[in-house]
Amino acid sequence: MKKTESDVKKVLRFQKLLAKETELLNTFSLVAGVDEAGRGPLCGPVVCAAAMHGKDFPSAEEFPWLMEIFDSKQLSESKREYVFERLMGSDSPFVISIAMADAREIDETNILRATHRAMKSAVLGLKEAPGFVLVDGTAIPDLGIPQEKVIKGDSLCLAVAAASIAAKVTRDHIMLELDEKYPGYDLAKNKGYGTAFHLKALQKLGRSPIHRKTFYVEGLDEDRGAKKGKAGGGSDRKGAQKKRVPDNLAQLSLFEE
Repeated sequence: MKKTESDVKKVLRFQKLLAKETELLNTFSLVAGVDEAGRGPLCGPVVCAAAMHGKDFPSAEEFPWLMEIFDSKQLSESKREYVFERLMGSDSPFVISIAMADAREIDETNILRATHRAMKSAVLGLKEAPGFVLVDGTAIPDLGIPQEKVIKGDSLCLAVAAASIAAKVTRDHIMLELDEKYPGYDLAKNKGYGTAFHLKALQKLGRSPIHRKTFYVEGLDEDRGAKKGKAGGGSDRKGAQKKRVPDNLAQLSLFEE
């Protein structure tokens, strides 16, 4: 079958995404990518994923779905779900590990420290230790494994892009479940972000146990003397169809009340 222009672009994108990891695999037998989802929302966990592969990585001809891997923010929901199902499959060339920090931990430490802790847990939860780790946008303190911070890594490195999809879809599934447990905030749609509906619901209902108390919400926190952040909420004041959360993860820790 003759390849379309879209197919050719995806092949070239795939090759570009894999280039850095291919170079690293000349030195290290296993390379992992790390990314997070949920640093900005007003409620729910921040979810971090590590996606690891080795030198025997298959070609896109063997696994055509690999060409769909890219920054999760640039993919449609249906495409993310499609790739996620295959990332988590028994024949996936990736090993996936997921960890998370709930609202309580975020409030007790701050969002950056909670994210770093969850990222480290995701890496340490892998079945084997990677020789090198590529991290989207930040470095993980005290990891004990060689690493590199890659700005916009989810659009530059295949393993980071895979991690971004694993983290995003896992968190979306969790927010669907939390929407049933804590109705009224429209969490199934907004995933915890500070939409107009969500902000109005907070003013009416107040915070639920899964809301981040240290995140400023306009119209709710003025009397607390909180420092105002960006429009409407999502700032750390310290500085639908139901889908089941997968149970075959290498690491999954959720402490929502």
